[in-house]
Amino acid sequence: MADFVDIFLMLLLVAGTMTVLIVRNLFVATMLLGIVSFTMALIFVSLDAVDVAFTEAAVGAGISTVLYIGTLAMVGAQEKEKKTIAIGPLIICLAVGATLFYATYEMPAYGRATNPVQTHVAPRYIQDSPTEIGVPNMVTSVLASYRGYDTFGETTVIFTAGIGVMLILRQRRRRKQEEDEEEEEELRSSTSGSLTGLGSDHDLVPHVVAKLLIPFILVFALYVQFHGDYGPGGGFQAGVIFAAGFILYALVFGIDFARAVLDGKLVLFLMAAGVLLYGGVGIASMILGGAFLDYNLLADDAVHGQHLGILLIELGVGITVTAAMLSIFYAFVGRADIDIEQGD
Repeated sequence: MADFVDIFLMLLLVAGTMTVLIVRNLFVATMLLGIVSFTMALIFVSLDAVDVAFTEAAVGAGISTVLYIGTLAMVGAQEKEKKTIAIGPLIICLAVGATLFYATYEMPAYGRATNPVQTHVAPRYIQDSPTEIGVPNMVTSVLASYRGYDTFGETTVIFTAGIGVMLILRQRRRRKQEEDEEEEEELRSSTSGSLTGLGSDHDLVPHVVAKLLIPFILVFALYVQFHGDYGPGGGFQAGVIFAAGFILYALVFGIDFARAVLDGKLVLFLMAAGVLLYGGVGIASMILGGAFLDYNLLADDAVHGQHLGILLIELGVGITVTAAMLSIFYAFVGRADIDIEQGD
């Protein structure tokens, strides 16, 4: 039965991916991408990679779908007909693919018991993690402690991506405002169809459902944040769930109400504060005489220090991820507002 489910999920994944390449309606392609991401999450669950499945479902099927739809509000839902084939990009893709395919011949066979990861890395984590880290969820102990440098780099990348997307969209919006300031002043008087008009006082069912769901979404995000040591979850997953709750609030009740709770300046401050909290833990460990991100010195007992360090850096990750997702969403909303008004 398990093999049948795996085969069905793989066929569904292939069918969804091929359909995305064929369809010309971008809205349909966006919905299919969400289905593909959710199918991939189910495959990860089948492979017992629950933490990865958590992230894929929240980011791929959740936040990414919302951002894609926000993009469609700016560019339209119908793909333009392609009159010519881009030979240059096709040749580059084929060359890169051939190079990667050739490089696989130098790699050891997948899953072989004598591979270095099976003889050195994995046994080291499995045998020593319970006593060195004392965290039941081994994924958290690896990502937050053994690979703390890598996770810090990933958090910095998320921070940089959020700032970069926001600056690009704001700069393009500012150029449009400078080019045709008088026309935009007239169009701003009517916000019909713009994303700043999200939500409606007459949408009773979405309002009631959102009011029931959003508190549970935020509480579940807190659970994922602070229970990641013992089960699937952590800062990345919790941050995306937090952001999803606020984005749902903005979609149902309006962006102005969402900004009244978390405005753009506060979001920027939180995005930087999360990275600083993560890096501050490393600086604190150095001040105490240890190496960067050496949690053992944060408490009298090494295991307690590991728990405290993991708790703090996961909190920093969650804050940065939440703020980065919200900043990108706010930037898309502002950009789409100008584009739709000019289209009217």
